[in-house]
Amino acid sequence: MLCFGGADGIRTHDLLDAIEARSQLRHGPTELLKLTTGPFHPKGIPPPSEAMQPPARFTSLILRVQTENGSANKMNISAKLATLSRIHLRAARIVLSLACAAGAFAISAVAQQQGPLPPPPAGSSSSGSPGMGSSGSAMPVEGGMAHSESAITSDPPAIPADQIIQKFSQHESEFKKERDNYTYTQTFVIQTVDPDGNPDGEYRLTTDISFTPEGKRYAKDTYAPPPSLTRITMSQQDLNDLENIQPFVLTTEDLPKYNVTYVGRQIVDDLHAYVFDVGPKEMKKNERYFQGRVWVDEKDLQIVKSYGKAVPDIMKKNNENIFPHFETYRENINGPYWFPTYTHADDTLRFSTGGVHIRMTVKYANYKRFGSTHKIGTPVEIKQ
Repeated sequence: MLCFGGADGIRTHDLLDAIEARSQLRHGPTELLKLTTGPFHPKGIPPPSEAMQPPARFTSLILRVQTENGSANKMNISAKLATLSRIHLRAARIVLSLACAAGAFAISAVAQQQGPLPPPPAGSSSSGSPGMGSSGSAMPVEGGMAHSESAITSDPPAIPADQIIQKFSQHESEFKKERDNYTYTQTFVIQTVDPDGNPDGEYRLTTDISFTPEGKRYAKDTYAPPPSLTRITMSQQDLNDLENIQPFVLTTEDLPKYNVTYVGRQIVDDLHAYVFDVGPKEMKKNERYFQGRVWVDEKDLQIVKSYGKAVPDIMKKNNENIFPHFETYRENINGPYWFPTYTHADDTLRFSTGGVHIRMTVKYANYKRFGSTHKIGTPVEIKQ
């Protein structure tokens, strides 16, 4: 029920009085006026007695319309009409308010029908059983630039998937040999993160990969401040993964160790790529493997991106070694070869004593090619 209450509220009989006055002003006295105020009463309709008449406001208003002078009469009617206008205005405002409320209710109902937002992508934490992340997850941000990607489609490849796998593994073998002729700088940082999102421990290591005068390739640590990690420690497996798994290369020699399954096609940073799931066929003792997904450039048939983790996790009594999910991007440095330039991880390591949130980055920079192999002559730098 709508209530037009308040100090200046209008009652129902006031509204009817105003309507009647407006009608008389335009058309003269109504039939009701003829029946109740004139001297003649039609046959069969007795004149109303005073006892039968209620104290109706209609009679008093009609009598005033007939008997009062024009100016006063018009003033009274004008007042009634003004009252009527206010009623119409107030009613319009209320109708508008009701319409707005109904609209808001409808929007709320639609929102409720849509349901909750979808959950975060799977594989956002690491535990004893490695999982795959969703390809729709957000890309890491490097230097203020976010990586972009389209949805994965199930479109078949231009050539049979088996041929693509054989060709890109051959190119990966060639790339691995080519990369061995390059020097570069590797910067590795891993941090533990507190519940407020702030780092509470860090391990940092900068390494130059170079050659001796005899042509032997070696690694030299150039910056290694004392670590401040208190909740985790770096293991030998972590250091091995840093060298071999995070910059994952799937060569012809390693291909028999893995199951490689075609997933579809996707555009990543304007590159058209084939998408493959990769996992070890079996895991031998003391061997390290990659499990996850790789993106292969359709033109060069070489890996341009990988997402996954090193496996297996090591779960022994008093020795739990859990490894994070990571994402590695490559760039076209020279010719058809795509070199790893950035690895990122933001994961929770699920130990039996509780989870530990970590962030990790690896940057590979300053690639420079030398003109000799390890075996022939003295290495000479080729100016780029």
